[in-house]
Amino acid sequence: MPLSNTSHCSIYTQLEPFTYFYYLIFLIGFIGSCFALWAFTQKDQKQKCMSIYLINLLTADFLLTLALPVKIIVDLGVAPWKLMIFHCQVTACLIYINMYLSIIFLGFVSMDRCLQLMHSSKLYRIQEPGFAKMLSAVVWIMVLLIMVPNMVIPIKEIEEKPSVGCIDFKTKFGKDWHVFTNFICTAIFLNFSAIILISNFLVVRQLYRNKYSDSYANVKKAQVNILLITAGYIMCFVPYHIVRIPYTLSQRDAITDCFLKQSLFKAKESTLLFAVSNLCFDPILYFYLSKSFRLKITGTFTAQKETMALTREREH
Repeated sequence: MPLSNTSHCSIYTQLEPFTYFYYLIFLIGFIGSCFALWAFTQKDQKQKCMSIYLINLLTADFLLTLALPVKIIVDLGVAPWKLMIFHCQVTACLIYINMYLSIIFLGFVSMDRCLQLMHSSKLYRIQEPGFAKMLSAVVWIMVLLIMVPNMVIPIKEIEEKPSVGCIDFKTKFGKDWHVFTNFICTAIFLNFSAIILISNFLVVRQLYRNKYSDSYANVKKAQVNILLITAGYIMCFVPYHIVRIPYTLSQRDAITDCFLKQSLFKAKESTLLFAVSNLCFDPILYFYLSKSFRLKITGTFTAQKETMALTREREH
């Protein structure tokens, strides 16, 4: 048989090494998200746009923590057949719902931070908490309308076998919607990446202009933090979207060479790992961007240190 014959091309194999990284991401992300949830629920009732967007980002992260254990079991190759089907219909979609909600809300966070520095009265209304809540609701509805059909479109029954991909369960309509979804999501990524990069550039430029009026050390630290956040965003999401389109074409047999299909699948899984790792970085983002969150965390640790110091004094 020639190598390009896809009927005997085993693609969905050698996933076990990825599971160890997913397990680590799950543990770190789950602990960080729980800590963030506790801090946000303890803060004052007064909400700003930034806090609303960060809470929505946190909600999306919890969807990812629900999906990762199932993906780990499936990738280890120990999942029952019904769990494999459930993963393909539900939890795999939750991973992508988290990814694009994260991208969108990171875009809103960057834009809101930029508007805060501009102090423009013409743009005041879009910085109101009510507008942020309405916009967040629209985003959730939009993303779910794009993604949920991948969960509910009927699948076809196939013979149980050890090496199978989620695309194998899809009917022709399901595959067409899958391709359509990927192109729409790529457009979302490109647009919101532009928002994030432009907003962060404007923030860095504004900080540079104010370096003589404010503390130079604080301005320098803020600039470095913004550049690190931007670099983290690029590292998490850009590699995946470079691979996504050619991989999608290989799923629809526009690419038929077996070695190339296997390489694209491994590249997709590797870059998806980077995309999912945003679960670990988000708590750092909350700490940097939310003053109330930062004060709560630092206040808690300060109180713990004082309690430990008093306990030692009493013992002596």
